[in-house]
Amino acid sequence: MRKVGVRIAVGCLVLAAAGVGGFQLVSSSDGDGEPIRIGTTEAVTALDPAGAYDGGSWSLYSNLYQSLLTFTSGDSEPVPDAASSCGFDGGELLKYVCELRPDLHFSNGRKMTAEDVEFSFRRIIDIGDKQGPKPLLNTLKAVRAEGDLKVVFELHSPDATFPYKIASGAGSIVDREFYPADKLRTDNKVSGSGPYVLKDYKDDEKAVLEPNGEYHGAAGTGGSVTVRYFDSAAALSGAWQRKDIDVVGGGLPPKELADLNPADPDLRSMEISAASTRSLVLDLRDHSPMKEKAIRRAIASIIDREQIVRDVYSRTVDPLYSLIPQGMSGHKTPFFDVYPKPDVDRASAILQEAGIQTPVRFTLGVSRGTSSEAEAVAVRRQLEDTGLFKVSMDRREWDDFTNAFPKGEFDAFLISWIADFPDPDTFTTPLVGPEPVFYNGYKSKQVNNLILATQREDERSRAVGDFRAIQKIIAEDVPMIPIWQQKDHILSTNDIAGTEYLSDGTGMWRLWKLDRI
Repeated sequence: MRKVGVRIAVGCLVLAAAGVGGFQLVSSSDGDGEPIRIGTTEAVTALDPAGAYDGGSWSLYSNLYQSLLTFTSGDSEPVPDAASSCGFDGGELLKYVCELRPDLHFSNGRKMTAEDVEFSFRRIIDIGDKQGPKPLLNTLKAVRAEGDLKVVFELHSPDATFPYKIASGAGSIVDREFYPADKLRTDNKVSGSGPYVLKDYKDDEKAVLEPNGEYHGAAGTGGSVTVRYFDSAAALSGAWQRKDIDVVGGGLPPKELADLNPADPDLRSMEISAASTRSLVLDLRDHSPMKEKAIRRAIASIIDREQIVRDVYSRTVDPLYSLIPQGMSGHKTPFFDVYPKPDVDRASAILQEAGIQTPVRFTLGVSRGTSSEAEAVAVRRQLEDTGLFKVSMDRREWDDFTNAFPKGEFDAFLISWIADFPDPDTFTTPLVGPEPVFYNGYKSKQVNNLILATQREDERSRAVGDFRAIQKIIAEDVPMIPIWQQKDHILSTNDIAGTEYLSDGTGMWRLWKLDRI
């Protein structure tokens, strides 16, 4: 998600608190009471770090696994966690060296060594799971252990953001004796060294976490936590209303969020200006009509973000006109500059000039159970009301949805993106770089060269011009259409402390910060 020698300014990770006693830190609990119950609609794709690159999975990883580096609350630069120190060797940004803490053990009691770190990174690359974080490690050339405590990373090209990347879920360190080198672990168990151990887990239902008394790192230790997973915003809302959960970690219906009363004495409400976005991704591969740039530009000319924000999300999100969200270094609004308002006549002219017959027929993929279904209906209506498009909706459960788009089963699909770390690279390299994580077939030598240029800058402010150039190209090529930027909301009952530290909008959960007052 997320230095040594790299400095950035991130305005997006600003926390605002509302409600009675929003920043009360005094706790009367010693962690031995009833587990704190947190609810979310963000499903876990896999417990194995080599097989997941999504917010639901990574929020759990930050509690069960350690990375060499991590982010503490309110800090935009990573600090040592499993490592005692890390840094670039030389000024070329091609070699990165970490020293492990000497007192680390996995949850089964086995001592962690540098070989486990090497193994963890190698298997992500070797397995190359389509749902995994391999694209995030695209600059990693080799990793090797030197003795029990030293790990050396060699990079293909200079990458000032590499420390941020190994502080993310992609840097989760696993026990090499319990994870296969060539395939994913599938027994729903975890062998990690994080602040929690996984006592019980049921897919799409719950994760029971107990504090790890042997944890040594940058995080603290907290009390017991049970995470409950809900298949819809309505189900989550029902559990909240029945007081079956103490904390809502995201996913309430937008209308319910909009109607929250910050003066309610029984409620604590935290609003985080999150570094997460929502986009319409277009499949450019040969089987899809979206391979025609004119069709993509016509769609971009029609999408009405303001209507979606107002009618679907009750203004709990903000319209977005760029790849990089507001508040993050390098943000510009090229989609507004090129497509300033919904314009049916312009869309028609673009298609006519390219000789494309209308209506253009295509399939729109959407995951079930969240506001995304209503959003997809709104997008379909906007496009079909022009008479230029005929859209077939393909609704899938989340697991099926995430397996379908890499195979090209949708011509377009709606999906959210949560920042891996607080740097604009997290919205360029994974999304439009050499190995785009949405597998939509977009390739641009110009964009790839600009990405390499941004990664060479250890003073991140000097990369702003290149990031803006990337965004301008994307608005012209339209491999994806940004729609909105999210505001994360964390709710809790008034007897829970620490919710202001739970999330910073990057998908990382600090469950050890939660406590009963």
